[in-house]
Amino acid sequence: MEKRILGKNGLEVSALGLGCMGLTFGYGPATNEKEAVELIRKAYDLGVTFFDTAEAYSQGGNETLLGKAVAPFRDKIVIATKFGFTGGDATKGLDSRPERIRQVAENSLRYLNTDYIDLFYQHRVDPDVPMEDVAGTIQELIKEGKIRHWGLSEAGIESIRKAHAVQPVAALQSEYSLFYREPEKEVIPLLEELGIGFVPFSPLGKGFLTGAINETTQFDKGDFRNIVPRFSEENRKANQALVDLVRSIATEKNATPAQIALAWLLAQKPWIAPIPGTTKLHRLQENVAAVNVQLTTEDLQKVESALKDIEIVGARYPQHLQARVGK
Repeated sequence: MEKRILGKNGLEVSALGLGCMGLTFGYGPATNEKEAVELIRKAYDLGVTFFDTAEAYSQGGNETLLGKAVAPFRDKIVIATKFGFTGGDATKGLDSRPERIRQVAENSLRYLNTDYIDLFYQHRVDPDVPMEDVAGTIQELIKEGKIRHWGLSEAGIESIRKAHAVQPVAALQSEYSLFYREPEKEVIPLLEELGIGFVPFSPLGKGFLTGAINETTQFDKGDFRNIVPRFSEENRKANQALVDLVRSIATEKNATPAQIALAWLLAQKPWIAPIPGTTKLHRLQENVAAVNVQLTTEDLQKVESALKDIEIVGARYPQHLQARVGK
């Protein structure tokens, strides 16, 4: 698979990564461990070298699973994990105090069964801890060899600038897709200016862009999408126009809607590496094949033009979670 460089210090990753969150967290019951390990190893066989996890995904459970799965080829891949929540629990608020960052780093090294973390993200900006203190702690951990690169998730432009001024940031991980294009306004131009890579999560719009979800879809009671305004029944119905557009392009290109959505992201910038997540082997294979779908300048202009007539309805987070992003 094509490789891409994130940041200015040579962090090389596969053009598409694998978001591991959904294997244990966020989308209903956890995947059977044996199947989850097989899926991660199959991703590696297909050329994926970039795997994303976090302390907050099952308080170390997701990291432990990933560590077990990648043990045979640990030195050939990039593992990204994250710190920033009280007790590693996203429902309990933010905590990026220096001593907490260090504690999470040690925990993650243990859970992942590794002696270094390739990419360590601040999961959400903590307004109670100066960014200079966060970046300074990261700088120490890099000197100690415990982490190699660092990043921010869902940070606003001011925080990105402050962080980067202390310790160069390799990547920003935030939501970005045909379903959510807000980063194009301020964030992407800033990343280009500073030489920071971009790792879009939910590149398939939390599954919506695959075409497998409509207004009649019933989510598992433990599925995060149940509380997302954009996924209310009426909003799913209203937003089908976007799926119809993606599907029409997919038909023309002899591809699937998911492949078009991923190819569109890959075509935006050479330093963008999306991390679609899945629990299904056939979806993994479908997603990985998106790297072979080439969208021409004409294709991209056609998408751009059609999107002008499509209004996306509904917020991407409930209010209490929206308050944590873009800080």
